[in-house]
Order: sequence, then C-alpha cells, then structure tokens
Amino acid sequence: MDVRNCKNCGKLFNYISGLPPLCHNCIKELEEKFLIVKEYIYKHPGAGMQEVAEENEVSTTQIQKWIREERLEFSKESLVGLECESCGTLIRTGRFCKSCKDKLANNLGNAYKDPEPVKKKNDVKDNPKMRFLDQH
Repeated sequence: MDVRNCKNCGKLFNYISGLPPLCHNCIKELEEKFLIVKEYIYKHPGAGMQEVAEENEVSTTQIQKWIREERLEFSKESLVGLECESCGTLIRTGRFCKSCKDKLANNLGNAYKDPEPVKKKNDVKDNPKMRFLDQH
C-alpha cells in the first residue's frame, strides 16, 4: 500500500492500486452523488447532460466518466451521447459502438488462437559426419 493525498479533499489515505486516488469519505460521497444522478435520469429521461450536472451539482466530466464506465446510460429520447473512441459514431454508453466492440472481440479472439508451429528448415551445414579439430 501507498500513502497519498486524496485528489478531491487533500487528506492522506492508504492508496490501493487500481482504485481512484480518493479517500474513503470522498469515494462514499461520489457514490451517493452517482445514485442521485441515476435517479434523476430515471425520472427525467429527456434531460441533457448540462441539466443533469447543474441540478445535481456534479461535473459534466464526472457524468461522462460514468457513461464511459457503462454505469450510466441515457434514454434514446435524450440528446446526450458520446462518440465511439474508435469510429466516432454516437453512442449512449460505454467507450465503443457495437460494431467496434465486435471487431475488438474478434481481433482478441484471433490473438489467442494456437500459433502455427514453425517448420524447421533442413540446414545444409548439418552433416552427420564426425569432425576432429586437431589434425596434424
């Protein structure tokens, strides 16, 4: 474990690799805000990202992060959308559109296939005859 300052409030805390650099209290507060935003989106399906951010006192950057993490998804009626990181198509949640996800999955699947064995070439230098180094 590593001791770091919280990115939000500045307090020292034991940082665990892989988690956000936030103290326990700030993570708890962020999760409470997430639940409030999620409920607001459910009750107001046509709300835009700016409206959701202002009404719930959360940054649009944080809302976009939750959308990229696939924790939030706006309805089809909403004007909110993000661009696919690969092709730029408008998506409602995540980082990639369905088409790009399928391509990535296919490419990863192909990467794990058994490689073809390397064929050994008969080298002309290989000769079964015995050689002696010291010859007088």
